[in-house]
Amino acid sequence: MTPEQAVERLRAAGLAASAAETVVAHLVEADDAGKHGHGMTRIPWLEGLLEEERDPSARPERIERTEGFERWHGRGALGHLTLAAICDALAADPPDRARLVVAESCFPTGVLGSWARRIAEIGLVAVVTATSPRRLPHPSGGPPLTGTNPIAIAVPSSDGRPFVADVSMGAVTHGDVLAGRARPDELVPFGGPQAHKAFALAAGLELLVGALAGPEPGAVVLATRPGFDPVPGFRDLAGGRRLPGDSGRRRG
Repeated sequence: MTPEQAVERLRAAGLAASAAETVVAHLVEADDAGKHGHGMTRIPWLEGLLEEERDPSARPERIERTEGFERWHGRGALGHLTLAAICDALAADPPDRARLVVAESCFPTGVLGSWARRIAEIGLVAVVTATSPRRLPHPSGGPPLTGTNPIAIAVPSSDGRPFVADVSMGAVTHGDVLAGRARPDELVPFGGPQAHKAFALAAGLELLVGALAGPEPGAVVLATRPGFDPVPGFRDLAGGRRLPGDSGRRRG
C-alpha cells in the first residue's frame, strides 16, 4: 500500500485530508524506523477504530494553558492528531523553562519516540508517555491490568542528532499481535524472570497518567530547555556503537 492509497482509505473512513496526511506521515515514519507494528499495517485497524470508537470529524482542543502547564482533550480524535497538535503548539510557543502537557482521551498515540524527537529537534528535552487499553497482566498471570505504557525520552544535541530512547513495557507490541507476528498470549511484561520490573514501570505509568489525564487512555508530555549538552560526549564514550534513536528516517 502506498502512502497515497493509505491517505485515501483514511479519507474514505471520514478523516479530513490534512488529518489523514498527518496520520499516514506518522505511520510511514514508524515503518522507516523499523517499528512496523505501528506502521502501515495499522491502516485496517484504524479504519475500524474510526468506524466504531473515534470521531473522524473530531479535532483535539487545548482547554487549559499557563506558561508551565497545558491540558488538552482529544474530543474523540485519533491520538496521533492530538500529539501532533501538541508538538506544533510547543514549536510555535516553546516554554521559557519547562511545560507539562496533559492530554485526556488521547489514543492511539503511535510511536512515542517520534513525538519526542520532534520536540528535541526544536531544542527541548522531552519525556513522553501514554497509556492504552489494558493489555498486560501481572507477571503471575490473571487479567490484563495495565496498558503496554511506553515511555520515550529525547535529548537534543549540538551535533544535530538527538538521543531518543523509546521503550514499551510489553515483550511484544499490540501492533505485532494485530499484524500476526505475535500471539496474544505473548503480550506480557518483558523481562522473563525479571518481568516484575517491567510490570512495576507499566503500573507506575498507568497510575501517573491516570492521575493526570483521567480514566481513559491519555498521554503526558514534559518539555524543558536543557542546561547542558551531554549527548556528544556520550556518543564519544560509546565509541561508535549505535545508540537509541540513531536508526530510521530523520525528519527534515
